[in-house]
Amino acid sequence: MATRSSEPEPDEQHQYLTFLLGDEMFAIGILSIREIIEYGFVTDVPMTPPFIRGVINLRGAVVPVLDLAARFGRQARENSKRTCIVIVDIEGANGSQQMGVVVDAVNEVLEIAGCDIEPPPEFGARIRNDFIKNMGKIDGKFVIILDLNRVLSVEEVGVIANVANSAAAVSSV
Repeated sequence: MATRSSEPEPDEQHQYLTFLLGDEMFAIGILSIREIIEYGFVTDVPMTPPFIRGVINLRGAVVPVLDLAARFGRQARENSKRTCIVIVDIEGANGSQQMGVVVDAVNEVLEIAGCDIEPPPEFGARIRNDFIKNMGKIDGKFVIILDLNRVLSVEEVGVIANVANSAAAVSSV
């Protein structure tokens, strides 16, 4: 059976931003991260999928915001002092798209050696297997390394881009 991601070289170091959703730790490759901002005012956009919280104004740009817990089919949690929005770049059909993902808390940036990165399990995760790029071993525990381009698939990026364009059109009126 073919794996979804290339096997990392054992000697390579990979940097990941780790964060919490509930009690579970997840990671995103650091090269996809633009910035981390405090959770602030998010404008609701009607008739969008339930995992889209709305849009924010990020230095004049309209950026869609996605609730990662809701995207994984979980109940959205109440915002806390540690809730934040991670701004990421996603590659879509029309180039790069900035978007925000809501997480319960950001932990830290970790380097995980290639020898500590395993292929995703075929079963047992509480999210869709195609969302998991790899599993990283940190201090004897696993962290789920997400495949953002699958979590935010091409079709959904298109929906999200339409949300941003609609919001930009409304805000310019």
